[in-house]
Amino acid sequence: MKTSKKLRSMLLTGTAALLLMSTVACGSGEKDAAEPEKVTLNIMHPWTSPNVDNEVYKERIAEFEKQHPDIIIKQDGVAATEYKTKLRTLAAANNLSDINVVWPGADLAPLVAGDLLMPLDGLMDNWKDILPEDALAGFNQNDSQFAVPTKQTFVDIIYYNKEMFAKVGYDQFPATYEEFIDAVKKLKEAGITPISLGNKEKWPLQSSFLSIIGDRYVGSDFLQKILNKEAKFTDPEYVKAIAVIDELAKLEAFNTDANNMDSVQGQDYFIQGKAAMHISSSTVDGRIRINNEEGDKFGIALFPSVPGGSGDPVKSAGVVQYGIAIKKGLSDEKKAAAEEFIKFFVNEDLYKDLISKGVVVPANVEIPEDASPYLKEMLELTNKGTAPVFDSVIPTQVTDVMQNGLQALTIGRGTPEELAQEVQEAFDSMK
Repeated sequence: MKTSKKLRSMLLTGTAALLLMSTVACGSGEKDAAEPEKVTLNIMHPWTSPNVDNEVYKERIAEFEKQHPDIIIKQDGVAATEYKTKLRTLAAANNLSDINVVWPGADLAPLVAGDLLMPLDGLMDNWKDILPEDALAGFNQNDSQFAVPTKQTFVDIIYYNKEMFAKVGYDQFPATYEEFIDAVKKLKEAGITPISLGNKEKWPLQSSFLSIIGDRYVGSDFLQKILNKEAKFTDPEYVKAIAVIDELAKLEAFNTDANNMDSVQGQDYFIQGKAAMHISSSTVDGRIRINNEEGDKFGIALFPSVPGGSGDPVKSAGVVQYGIAIKKGLSDEKKAAAEEFIKFFVNEDLYKDLISKGVVVPANVEIPEDASPYLKEMLELTNKGTAPVFDSVIPTQVTDVMQNGLQALTIGRGTPEELAQEVQEAFDSMK
């Protein structure tokens, strides 16, 4: 009898344990079923430098993950100097990230031709009230939209030290090329480095200098004529534009370590009062003036008119850039997550955040009354027409040849005529 009771007790205990385990298991299953599976999206971007807009972009990504705990954004930050090369390499292998930062025009075309990007036409109503057609045009191919832009960049802003220019007799920035060269010579005589240049990455001379100098000489339709084979880089007027870099190098206008200094170091060199000028993008105004206690001592200007030039001397070289694009062929889950991301990331809040940091945007959003007066000055300077940026029009393979050649000119290698010929040959050899 005792044994029977003991056995019955053991059986009851075992049954209870099994029921408990079953209940726990069922509960666990219900919990797992309630939790959605997380989706991971890879994004490749060039937001690695300390520019103010880069911080805004990364903050937006963090906020998206906070509001969308079921979506993980895995970032692949690539230095700006290496970004386009890596993008091109991944594209050739059909191995793009799920979301990519892309450039308009010549850089976007091969990605579209390779059927690598997802058309965004079904999403464009999200931006119909804030993005004008001209802001979207560079990312539109074959009547389809393939990316949404984040900012408007003017690459050719001349930041200058008012005190240094006043010291050599210029209370206003030079209005002509002759006056500009005169100021360069007088600054040298006064023991002041005329132009701070960080050209280690090679793009500054091509993008910030040649884009606008070329436009001053040959006008804003010349680069498109190159693509249409109606003009050549060897045309005499364009060679004159290249020769400006050569002349500045021979006048020792740049700091001696220009090719060993990157673009951010070039900015710092100027901010620290070691040079009278720095030519760079409107985005760096945040570092040079807006967030700088000594910002008032710096002015902004555009490259002056040139003798016999057919370009408009009040234009600034600008591009709508950092387009956000989605890879074609994603799974349904990833596609839905990527669409959710792009709608969140590029919206009115992003544009307002950028404006608050002094960054020019391509969107029709209200500029707050308390916006930095420096931003208002930048908008006034750049609202008189836009010239094309060299590397937003000319294919990367040709741009690389130009960049290498311009850097060589600064150390006395080659001539403007030889460089023009090399660049034209590179263009002619493209498939």
